[in-house]
Amino acid sequence: MPWFVKLEAGLVSKPQFDAVIPAHLAWLADLERNGHAPRSGYWADRVGRSGDGAGGMLVFRARDWAEAELLVRSDPLILEGCVDWTLHEWAVVFPRPPLASCETAAPGPS
Repeated sequence: MPWFVKLEAGLVSKPQFDAVIPAHLAWLADLERNGHAPRSGYWADRVGRSGDGAGGMLVFRARDWAEAELLVRSDPLILEGCVDWTLHEWAVVFPRPPLASCETAAPGPS
């Protein structure tokens, strides 16, 4: 399964954002149970800055773009309008994927 990255920036006040975090963490646990290998966090160097929306990143696996977008759109932070987001498919080049994965990967620099 390919990797995907959701980048996000906060849109709401910290108390409003924090109220949605328990549902977001439950959503991440569900992703983990279903084999999507989520890794999620926030930009630690931006904590405490006022008015900048801080933000964070989620890295996860999905079968394809359609599934990745469906998963991201089901995130409580998005459903509640707490974050602005972008989605990217991530082509991992290191560590080198197993040979079977390389056959379908786009060619890269050698």
